Amino acid sequence: MAELEAFPLDWQTALVIVAHPDDPEYGMAAAVAEWTEGGREVHYLLATRGEAGIAGLPPQQSGPLRMREQQDACLRVGVASLAFLDHPDGRVQEGLQLRREIAGRIRQVRPDLVLTLNHRDEWGPGRWNSADHRAVGRSVLDAVSDADNEWIFPELLEEGLARHKVRRVAISSPHPTHAQPVSERSIERAVASLAEHAEYLKALGTDPVESQARRQVGMVTAGGQVRFELYG
Repeated sequence: MAELEAFPLDWQTALVIVAHPDDPEYGMAAAVAEWTEGGREVHYLLATRGEAGIAGLPPQQSGPLRMREQQDACLRVGVASLAFLDHPDGRVQEGLQLRREIAGRIRQVRPDLVLTLNHRDEWGPGRWNSADHRAVGRSVLDAVSDADNEWIFPELLEEGLARHKVRRVAISSPHPTHAQPVSERSIERAVASLAEHAEYLKALGTDPVESQARRQVGMVTAGGQVRFELYG
């Protein structure tokens, strides 16, 4: 693999837009911890509450639980704000409604940088990506353009949400172009952040929660860096 370029730091505010609770922690929390430690502002937007994510736990119990876990996870890495949309977990539909909601949030936060998950068919070699990840990731890419166009969703202007141009878009994907170095402190904060999703992790396997969290974060931060596919 060719050497990756350094992730640019010529920005102040970022908006992470993903499908489920725990998605940021699985892909980019160490980078978020590094950025907030350096004084940058990072916000999260989740399309669902993750209510279909824990086998054996009914959605009406799982949804509030996973929201609380995500709130606690955000505190570990210094996230400035956390917002949820109201799309059904596992049944997110790519389309105008989702694009409008994301574009509206972009105009509210006014980020320099937007980050999202892999939107492609495969999560990695031989691993099919989830429908929600595909739908949200593709809608994010469209909504970035929508946020800077007054004619696609004119009602956003009527709501007082002025156009906003995002300078860069980064994707946590298997095709990286740039790398963000992360310190041991940021890695430890990311482990603690993922470990806050304790009930979700317990449902995935019998290994202790912290062991699962450390193993996952270790894979993402191999070589002391988090990798992104960057546009802009």
